[in-house]
Amino acid sequence: MKYSQATDYALHAMLYLVTAASDKPVGVQLLAEKLGVSQTYLSKMMTKLVKAGLIQSAPGANGGYRLKRKSEEISFLDIIHAIEGTASLFECSLDHGSECLIQQVVIDAERQMEQYLENKKIADLAKTMKTE
Repeated sequence: MKYSQATDYALHAMLYLVTAASDKPVGVQLLAEKLGVSQTYLSKMMTKLVKAGLIQSAPGANGGYRLKRKSEEISFLDIIHAIEGTASLFECSLDHGSECLIQQVVIDAERQMEQYLENKKIADLAKTMKTE
């Protein structure tokens, strides 16, 4: 599966927020430096994560972002859906309805991939990083 660069940055930003594990917000400037991306670009992604209810933003000079949900509850799929949306990757371009055998195979593959990503929590990755 190919996902956008925005999703890649969002996953890394979320991993950083989980490993920072601070009640103090992490500023967009620090996050942008860590990820090597512009603050403007990162802010757009972070806004999507806020709208999805994964993080919250704190305004002001000491503001930034912090987790809104428990890190153990946040899956890779949550983050991917926040950035990419929930549209199916696979659509049969022939007009013969849902009985298309090829579409059934790829939709089943997509369901399996989504189940895997739903079961992968960002906190589990953070724990692996801390033990290395």
